[in-house]
Amino acid sequence: MEIQNHTFHYNQPFELESGEKLPGFQLRYTTLGKINSNRSNVVWVCHALTGSADVTQWWKELFEEEGAFDPEHNLIVCANTLGGCYGSTGPLSVNPETGKPWFHSFPLLTNRDVVKAFDLLREHLQLTNIHTIIGGSLGGQHALEWVIYRPNVFQQAILIACNAVHSPWGIAFNEAQRMAIEADASWKNNDERAGLEGLKAARAIAILSYRQYSSFAKTQEEKNTELIDGFRASTYQRYQGEKLSMRFNAYTYWILSKMMDSHNVGRGRGSVEQALKQIESRTLVIGIDNDLLFPVSEQAFIQRHIRSAELKIISSTHGHDGFLIESDQLKKGINQFFKKSLSTIST
Repeated sequence: MEIQNHTFHYNQPFELESGEKLPGFQLRYTTLGKINSNRSNVVWVCHALTGSADVTQWWKELFEEEGAFDPEHNLIVCANTLGGCYGSTGPLSVNPETGKPWFHSFPLLTNRDVVKAFDLLREHLQLTNIHTIIGGSLGGQHALEWVIYRPNVFQQAILIACNAVHSPWGIAFNEAQRMAIEADASWKNNDERAGLEGLKAARAIAILSYRQYSSFAKTQEEKNTELIDGFRASTYQRYQGEKLSMRFNAYTYWILSKMMDSHNVGRGRGSVEQALKQIESRTLVIGIDNDLLFPVSEQAFIQRHIRSAELKIISSTHGHDGFLIESDQLKKGINQFFKKSLSTIST
C-alpha cells in the first residue's frame, strides 16, 4: 500500500503562544490506508525532532502488515510539524509579507502552536474522533499536549519516551547544540546553508544524549589495540553530523529544539498535575530503561497523574533511540495494551 502525500493550506492569520502571528501556514501530511465506514479507525502519528511525515521511513515496522497498526485496517495520518523542513511552513519558507524566506526572522514556536495547527488540519479532514494518537520524544510531547487540548477527540494515547515538562538536563543538551550552531560563522547569514557546519557538531552532541555508554562500547569498540588516532567513535560522530546535514537545516533544528525546551503542560493550567488530570484518553506510557534524555521517572510521573494510564518499560542497549529501534518490544507492548492487535479493527 502506497503512502499518499498531501498539503493543507491555512490562509488566515495564525496567532502563536508568544503573541506573534504567522500570516497563514501550510502543513505537509501523509495518509496510509483508508478510513472505514464509521470513521473509527484513524491513527494519528506525531514524529520526533528530525522526523518527517513519512512514517514508513522511520517507524516502518509499526505501520505494516502484522505491525501494531496495519494500514489494511487503519487510516494512518502524520503531519510534518509546523516549523519543519519537510514541506510544512518553516524558516526556509517564503514570508508572503516580504516575498523573501523567513530565515532568522521566523517566530518562536511552542508545542501548543504545533498542536493548534494540527487540530486545524484534523478539523479540515473532518475527523471528529481519533482512535489512537501515538508519538515519541518531541512527538510524544506533541501527543500529550494535544490530548490535553482536545480531551474529547482521542480514545487512546500512546506516549513514548517523553515528558510533561522538559527537564533542565534536556534544555542544557539543546543549548549546547545551539551554541555549536552559533559558533559557525555562517550562522549570521540569511542563507539556506547557514550554520550547516555547526549543525553537524550539534548532531554529534545530540547523539550522546540519544545513546549511552554501553551502546557505544558495543558498537564503536576498537579491535586494533595499537591505534592512537582515527577511532571508530570519532568517525561515527562525524558520520552522524554529515548525514543529518544532507537532509536538514540549522534553522529548523534551532526552532524545534527551542520548542522542546518550552514544553510544560502545566503552563496556564494551574499545575502540571492538574493538566494531566484533564486527559480522558485511555493512555499507554512507554519508557526506555536506560534513556539518558527522558529517564523513566518522567514517564512514571505522567502515568501516575493520568486517570486511566498504564506504564510499560522496554529494555534497550540503545538508550533514548530505543523508541525508534526496539520495534518488536513496542509492537508487543502496544498489542498487549489493546488486548489484541489494532489490525482487527473492523472496516
